[in-house]
Amino acid sequence: MEMLIPVVAAGVPLVLILANAIRILREYERGVVFTLGRFTGIKGPGLILIFPVIQQFVRIDLRTVVLDVPSQDVISRDNVSVKVSAVVYFRVVDADRAVIQVQNYMAATSQLAQTTLRSVLGKHQLDEMLAERDKLNTDIQTILDRQTEAWGIKVTVVEIKQVDIDPSMVRAIAQQAEAERSRRAKVINAEGEQQAAAKLVEAARELAAEPGAMQLRYLTTLRDIATERTSTIIFPFPADWMKPPLGGGA
Repeated sequence: MEMLIPVVAAGVPLVLILANAIRILREYERGVVFTLGRFTGIKGPGLILIFPVIQQFVRIDLRTVVLDVPSQDVISRDNVSVKVSAVVYFRVVDADRAVIQVQNYMAATSQLAQTTLRSVLGKHQLDEMLAERDKLNTDIQTILDRQTEAWGIKVTVVEIKQVDIDPSMVRAIAQQAEAERSRRAKVINAEGEQQAAAKLVEAARELAAEPGAMQLRYLTTLRDIATERTSTIIFPFPADWMKPPLGGGA
């Protein structure tokens, strides 16, 4: 019994050391290992051994992170104040840089996404924010991905979720859209009248070149009027139409 107690007492620290030395990393996790403060490699997934005191490791999740960008106050290029919210999808592609190059890659990416969102949207007019959302998403994603590359972060998707506009601006936009539709209708009507006038000029030239065609046109018009319910019809009849018959009778 006297010999058993020291052996058991010595085994307890050994068990604690082994418990602290064994780490299990899932398939989507990696461990960034530091030995005496220096980076010595990336381990995982599966079972890994860490020497206590001498080595430390940081667990990094490689799955895609969904980051909500809180609503940001943005002033557009045409001086309209709006609130814009977005969502950013990113993941860690280099675990060592995500630990060594930045203190907190989650917070850093969030802050960068907010400032980039305000910066990019502030260069566009309100109409572009509403109509060209896909292009703006791509521009923001490209800028974020380029700036976070040094941190080992890959920004895959950026989506603008909502653009909130002041109610007074909503009414102004509705009036602007109505005015635009009215303008387009007038332009289309004017283009139609212009095309019709061009056709009439072309028809007049052809009729002027053929006097017989003009006579047929007059007769056709008389027939059309005769079918209508009118009591009196005054229709001009060129006197020179009678010259050939009168001249022939002489």
